[in-house]
Amino acid sequence: MPVELRRARPPDADFLLDLLADEDVRQFLGPRTAATREELLEEIERSIAEPECFGRFVIELGGERAGMLGFHLANERSRIARLERLAIHPRFRGRRLADEAARLCQRHLLEELGYHRLELEIYAANERACAHAERVGFVREGRKRRAYLKDGEWVDSVCYALLAEESAEVAEL
Repeated sequence: MPVELRRARPPDADFLLDLLADEDVRQFLGPRTAATREELLEEIERSIAEPECFGRFVIELGGERAGMLGFHLANERSRIARLERLAIHPRFRGRRLADEAARLCQRHLLEELGYHRLELEIYAANERACAHAERVGFVREGRKRRAYLKDGEWVDSVCYALLAEESAEVAEL
C-alpha cells in the first residue's frame, strides 16, 4: 500500500490530538507542541491559509490516518524550512512509514515549494529519530550540549540538515 501525505484538515484534529498525547510520542516533542484541540485547529487553519510557509500534514496508509508531520518557515531570505513533529501511530510503527513520509515531505518542500535547506533538531536521547533522520538523507551537523530544559533536566539536541542539491541523491536511495 502506498504512503500518502496530505495537508491536515479540521476533521483530523481529534486524531492528531490523540497522537500527540500518546506518551511514547509526547516525551520526544518540544514544549511548544499544541496540547489542546483549539491549538491544533489554529495550526491546521494556518497550514491551509499559509501553505508555503507552514504545514501540518497527515500521513496515510491505504486511506487510513497513520501519523503526522509538520514544517515551518525558518528563514525566508535563505529559503530554510524547519521540520517538526514527525509521529507515527503505534498501530503503524515498524513499517518504515516515517521514512516514506519524510521523503514525500522533502520532495514537496524542496521541489514544489523551492526551499533550499531543510533543518530538524532532535533530542539526543531519541536514538530512533536520529537513525531515521540519517536514513532519509539528513546530514548530522552538530550537537547542542545541555541546550534545553526538559522535565527538570538539561538535555542535548542533535541538529540535522538536507540541502536541495542533496535531495536527488536521497531520491535514488
